[in-house]
Amino acid sequence: MQTLVVNDSIRLEKLRYSHAFQIFQAIDTNRKFLSPWLPFVQQTHSQDDTESFIRSILADGDTRGDDVFVIWYKSNFAGLIGLKETDYINQKTEIGYWLIEKMTGLGIATRSVKALIEFLFEAMKLNRIQIKCGVGNSKSSAVPKRLGFVFEGIERQGEKHQTEFIDLEVYSLLKKEYKRL
Repeated sequence: MQTLVVNDSIRLEKLRYSHAFQIFQAIDTNRKFLSPWLPFVQQTHSQDDTESFIRSILADGDTRGDDVFVIWYKSNFAGLIGLKETDYINQKTEIGYWLIEKMTGLGIATRSVKALIEFLFEAMKLNRIQIKCGVGNSKSSAVPKRLGFVFEGIERQGEKHQTEFIDLEVYSLLKKEYKRL
C-alpha cells in the first residue's frame, strides 16, 4: 500500500526520502510541543538526522513490516503514523503517531488511526493492535479511548527520554472486538 485515503481531507502516504525536509522542518518548529512525549526530538538536529531515520525504515524493505506514513491534511504536512514491532507470526503490531501542534484537535489522529486499524484487521489479517502513550499525554491517549481500545495497564519506565524513563499507558484492540469503527 503506497497511499491510504482516510477521507476527503486526510491521506496517509508511505514514507519516502523526499519527505525528509518537511518532516525535519515540522520537528524543528514544533520542538517544545513534541519533546515531552517523543524521545527522538532531542536527537534530531538536522535534516541529515531525519534522512537517517527514513533510510533505517526504507532499508529494511518488507522484512520488518514496520511501515511509516506521512499524514497529509488538506495537502499540508500534519505528522507521521506507523507500525512498530509488527509480528506476523502472532498477528500483532503497535501503532505510533504524532502531529504538529497546529494539526491537533481536528480529529486527524483519530481518523488516521481508525483507517489504519481497518486496513490492518481487514487486509493484513492481524489479530491485535496496541497503542502506547506517555502517562499524562491526554491528547494522545484520547485516540485509543475514542476507538474502543482496552486499557491494559502501565508499562513502568517503558521509554527513555534523555536521562529519564517515562511510564507508558498500554491500550489494545483485538480483531474480535473490532466492529467497523
